[in-house]
Parts: sequence; C-alpha cells; structure tokens
Amino acid sequence: MAKKIALITGATAGIGKATAELLAQQGFNLILNGRRRDRLEELATILASEYGTASVIMPIDIRDYEEVKASVLALPDEWKNIEVLVNNAGLAAGLDNIENGDIDHWNRMIDTNIKGLLYMSKTLIPLMKKTANPHIVNVGSIAGKEVYPNGNVYCGTKHMVDALNKSMRRELAEFNIKVSSVNPGAVETEFSIVRMDGDEERAGKVYEGFENLVAEDIADAIWYIISRPAHVNINELIIMPKAQPAAGVIIRNKGL
Repeated sequence: MAKKIALITGATAGIGKATAELLAQQGFNLILNGRRRDRLEELATILASEYGTASVIMPIDIRDYEEVKASVLALPDEWKNIEVLVNNAGLAAGLDNIENGDIDHWNRMIDTNIKGLLYMSKTLIPLMKKTANPHIVNVGSIAGKEVYPNGNVYCGTKHMVDALNKSMRRELAEFNIKVSSVNPGAVETEFSIVRMDGDEERAGKVYEGFENLVAEDIADAIWYIISRPAHVNINELIIMPKAQPAAGVIIRNKGL
C-alpha cells in the first residue's frame, strides 16, 4: 500500500472517530477497532466515500488478549505495515468514593484503560519495529496528572497510562519508535454518559455553563503529534478547556 496505515482503538465514537476522520483526510488507510460493528462499518463506508480511504474493521473487545492477538495476526500482510497506533479506547465508570465503589465499574476501567492498552501495544510493537516511521500515541487524561474527589480508580488507571507512556518511550526509542501521549481535560463525548451508566440528563450537566473541549480538538492534537518531522517527538501534551484550570475544577458561567 502506498498510504500509511494507522490503527485506532475505540473508533466508534468521540475522540477515536474524530481521529479516524482527520487521519483519513490526511491520506491514511485505517484499521478501525471498537466493539460496535455497525458503527465501524458505517464509519468505514463514509471514509471511503468522502476521502477514498481503505479501512479494515476490527470489531473486538480489547480486554480480551487472545482476541486482540488473533485479530492482528489475521490481518492480510499488506495491512500489517502499521506505522501509527492510537491507543484511544478507554472509559470511566461510576463516580463514587472507594468505600461505595462498584467492583464491576473498577474492573471495566482497569481491564479497558490499562490491560487493553497493554494487549494492543504488546501485539503491535513487533510489527511496528519493521516499519519506517512507527509512532504510538496513548490517549491519557488530566486524571493521569492530577486527582479529584471520587475519581479514585479512574484516576489510578490514567496515572498508569502516564507511567506506561513514559516506560514505552524509554524502551522503544532504540527501535526508532516514537511514543507520545495526549492528556485532555473535559471533552464532551459519550464519556460522561458511560460514566453515569447511560443517564443522559445527569451526564449533560457535566458540560453546562462553560465551553468544553470537543473530540475534534483532541484529534487535531493527535495529528499535530504524528505529523512532526522524523527527528521530533512530542512526549506529552496536556489540553484543557480555558474554563478548567485543574482536574475537578471548572469555572462555570450560569448565563451560558
């Protein structure tokens, strides 16, 4: 293939979908991962129509290592020349203190945000070592830099992503693999709906009274990271809404 190939996890919505759209505009072919096959198929069709993008869909749950490994190994040889991996899939579940925390919520966050990132990275690194300009971008969070009340386990998982990003950077530099992270503050996607177990009214209140980030803001940052010259690595970016000076602190204008 003449075009570069990027694999994006969590491409069915939000930051992953916006990143897929932007990389398609920039001439990439894409491997689109997510659990919702119908959304992946729809996205692949739109990208082919609008940008001439070739896509392979990977409708798997990245929490299952054997499924991840089998799906990557089953790719046609021409699709294994993956230069960019965007480890975007992640979630928050619940907003309780540790005493009242839901164990299922904890496991979902740990299995997706940490293990899923590890499983996909472990499987792709041997392939990426063979490509010309490999780059791994890990989508973290301001919750990986700071903590806030009742964010305990989610913040813990994103601190782990931050540590893994730094570890991967040190381990993979000698193999010519760039490693970067982008760490957003409040981005209006499906994030809060998932966190509130589908309660859209409660989730909507998270973004009231200020101008939040949107998925395209983070996709733009990811494109900036991977479009730098070959000798330049952006180790990490922290991106916040102007109204959010710190994690858990938002200056709201009730008149908005």
